[in-house]
Amino acid sequence: MKNPLALAKVLLLDRVDPAAIPLFDAVAEVDARDAIAPDELLAIIGEYDALMVRSATKVTRAVIEAGKRLRIIGRAGVGVDNIDVNAATQAGIIVVNSPEGNTIAASEHALALMLALSRRVAPADASMKAGLWKREAFMGNELYHSTLGVMGLGKIGARLVKAANALGMHVLAFDPFVTPERATEMGAELVGLDELLANSDYLSIHVPKTPETQGLFNRQTFAKCKRGIRIINAARGGIIDEAALAEAIREGQVAGAALDVFAQEPLQADSPLRDLGDRIILTPHLGASTEEAQVKVAVDVAEQIACVLKGESARSAVNIPSMRPELIEPVRAFLPLAEKLGSLAAQIMTGPVRRIEVLYHGGLASKAVEPLTTAMLKGILSQAVPEGVNYVNANLVAKERGLEVREARSSDVKDYADLITVSLIGDEDAHTVAGTMLSDPGQGGGARLVKIDAFAFNLMPQGYVLLIPHQDMPGAVGQVGTLLGHANINIFGLQLGRQHKQGPALMVLNVDEAVPRTLLEELGALPGFHDVRCVTL
Repeated sequence: MKNPLALAKVLLLDRVDPAAIPLFDAVAEVDARDAIAPDELLAIIGEYDALMVRSATKVTRAVIEAGKRLRIIGRAGVGVDNIDVNAATQAGIIVVNSPEGNTIAASEHALALMLALSRRVAPADASMKAGLWKREAFMGNELYHSTLGVMGLGKIGARLVKAANALGMHVLAFDPFVTPERATEMGAELVGLDELLANSDYLSIHVPKTPETQGLFNRQTFAKCKRGIRIINAARGGIIDEAALAEAIREGQVAGAALDVFAQEPLQADSPLRDLGDRIILTPHLGASTEEAQVKVAVDVAEQIACVLKGESARSAVNIPSMRPELIEPVRAFLPLAEKLGSLAAQIMTGPVRRIEVLYHGGLASKAVEPLTTAMLKGILSQAVPEGVNYVNANLVAKERGLEVREARSSDVKDYADLITVSLIGDEDAHTVAGTMLSDPGQGGGARLVKIDAFAFNLMPQGYVLLIPHQDMPGAVGQVGTLLGHANINIFGLQLGRQHKQGPALMVLNVDEAVPRTLLEELGALPGFHDVRCVTL
């Protein structure tokens, strides 16, 4: 349907719900198609001012560079994994999504999986359709008075808590970025991860996939679980080691599982999950697959695209161009650094966070630093919020989670003309990181990480960073290098910080790839080593 007055063109791909189309009538001409081949997309994208996709189309850097007229890219869903957000940001293109459009659908699917698992609905249905009547073979379990562990109290996890309370379940929760008081208000008792695993009859996972959660549920994790636990995952694939889960189910440590997401999708034909019979329920990533959710996300994103095409702002932008230019420009160079400092601080915390403090030193103290605080919060909360956190909602999400955010300034100049210091404080631990921007990026300048807790560094905050607290002693670097070398992991940067000779020290290495959890545990078991982590910046 062509609008003769339209000044813009919008390309809709992946069978976006038709409810989106009328919202463009006053501002744009709409071209709605199914998924198209990458080469065809590259050939035509230069004709469009806006692009709207679901999950099938990959909006790569090449697509963005070819989209010379693009002003906004919309993802009709929660994640933006199929969009190169960095490339869009560099090109000044706004990226938007619908972080709440499928909240109800996803939480209801998790509940449906839990109910189906407890009452053995799927195998009973298959038995009936095979002409049998075997009531005695399908004895179930009641949810009433059982304990549900919820890992992650984002919007989806919080809705599941509410439903579980209505069913008479006792709810435990683990989320390091929610205060105990806020968890109580939601209807859950906040506990540590080990306590959650040891006491839950059912466990539902609602965390994002990050380096910290990748493969989190492995053989060692399942061994910590209450014997006979039932596990539900409708969040992200890759959080569960699927081979380890299959083994735990066969051994009876895990009584059953219901999974909607997988490390590789579609699920491989030879996956060990397919051989577990009626002890597992598998669905093909249906969490957001309701008619209502598809309409909601399509309408939400279409409204935002239409607003931007009219010169207005987007409410759920995930990247920097959505922020007011007059606030961004004086501090633009520090925005990626602030976000990375928040992300690093969050990844090294081991306990729940109660308070976030950010201090701006030197020249930054005289500038409007609100965008930097927002970027810092986005970095922190992106480690915990599967529904997505962006520059628009970061402050609100922090408030919803009961986190206290303190911002301070100091015009004093010590080692650096400008410095950002971020501290996370919890009941169990506290960590501080600091960074600056060195002048003349072309001559080795740019962003630098200059402090982690009591240790000073001059490190590029990028890629995979291995953090190794240890006792300063001869041979420590050699032991690390040997283990990484045997694992074929290349080191391209290494710095050491220590308080005094043969005292507490921190080894920081830039490596070319993520360090597997098993190798992290092997490194942490070396004499004098502890709490080894691999973070992604």
